[in-house]
Amino acid sequence: MILFKKIKIELWVLCLIGFLSFLLAIGTGILVRQELIGSAKLGIISKTALFFAEIPANLKLLILGDLITNEQRFSEVSGFQGDQLEEEVYLLLSKYDGDKDNYLFHDGRSIVELIDLRSFEVKKTWSPDIDQINGLVNNFPKFDYLKTDKNVQRYRMQHPILTEDGGLIFHDVSPLVKIDTNSELVWQNQEDIFHHSLEQDHEGNFWVPTSVYPYLVDKKFVGSERNVYSDDAITKVSPNGEILFQKSVTNIFIENNLGFLIFPITAFYTTDPIHLNDIQPVLTDSLYWKRGDLFLSLRNQSMIVLYRPSTNKIIWKGTNSIIQQHDVDILDDHRISIFNNNLHLLNKGQIVNGNNEVIIYDFKTDSYSKYLNESLKKNDVRSIENGRSQILPNGDLFVEETDYGRLLYFNEDESIQWQYVNRADNGKVYYVKWSRILYKPEDIEKVRKTLETKI
Repeated sequence: MILFKKIKIELWVLCLIGFLSFLLAIGTGILVRQELIGSAKLGIISKTALFFAEIPANLKLLILGDLITNEQRFSEVSGFQGDQLEEEVYLLLSKYDGDKDNYLFHDGRSIVELIDLRSFEVKKTWSPDIDQINGLVNNFPKFDYLKTDKNVQRYRMQHPILTEDGGLIFHDVSPLVKIDTNSELVWQNQEDIFHHSLEQDHEGNFWVPTSVYPYLVDKKFVGSERNVYSDDAITKVSPNGEILFQKSVTNIFIENNLGFLIFPITAFYTTDPIHLNDIQPVLTDSLYWKRGDLFLSLRNQSMIVLYRPSTNKIIWKGTNSIIQQHDVDILDDHRISIFNNNLHLLNKGQIVNGNNEVIIYDFKTDSYSKYLNESLKKNDVRSIENGRSQILPNGDLFVEETDYGRLLYFNEDESIQWQYVNRADNGKVYYVKWSRILYKPEDIEKVRKTLETKI
């Protein structure tokens, strides 16, 4: 969990520490310079001065935490690099804007940009007042961390979805929020903690993973104490923000005689055995699924599940060729694609085994295959704990390498069309957070309406 939630340090204390360390840095400037240029005359005194002088930078790193990417890669790329598209396609880019960042106090924030990929031009930006939105939340202690972990300088607008009226729906492991085309709050659902994906079904409702407490699972399995189990649920929300349906994934497994996968007797007990990270609604019938079904991506099971809410039945589950995956998409009437993180837990920690993969499963032939894998390998795509992909109808592939602040667009012939790196003016690369490629006719129509709306 995020550092501030654990240690509960108030922001004013951090500011005071930063100010005092700034004064110390000024007062020991000469000593610091001697240490940096290699002078040994003052020995431990100059080293101590250097330690105090570095406090502001270290404090800043503490504050930024998970906003700056794990590694500063792609030094030659900043913003868009490559060729624009000829077709009308848009990017709904969710990113952390670090361009307002200064040495000590941090002024960056999360924004969402609508970008025309025919020109790489930003056509519209949403920048809501996150602190004002958080200030309306009163469901405590469930959300007592908002002021520290989810304030405007730390909030990340995750997987935003464009609505018919030009607004956005999003969250950040937080209440679910809708804003209008002017970035003003429309509604906020604070019944549960919403996390990961956000997708719309054939009825116009939205499916979002939630963490539920009090638990929906029988306490004989998980107890009743808060924060000892991650009870992930599939949750259907109306366009007005009301919860219409909710079901614990743990209960789905138990009721389908698969509880042994959640509570195995041959392994150590884990508080997060599921880690639901994507819900993909089925929009049309086929030989292999029905409209209203849901594909679920369960990271910690390394499993994709086809679930039918109308009968509470798991229709199919796939575990082959995927490890710690994110994002499942429906390609046609018999194929799905999966963004496979290909993550292995080794003695050195979590490591991507080579590169991320886009896996296609064909229900008709019961076979798995890799898509444009040489391109992903060549471009060293290896997001660790996040990531998205989308195969377009023309065979092109869009990928978000979330953990490294990079987006890539590959042509069907495996060449790269363009890439984007979320690099700020200070040279650092900041996170992107589950952006969308908008190419379907209904999405293009929503974009056009949004751009026609007078602000």
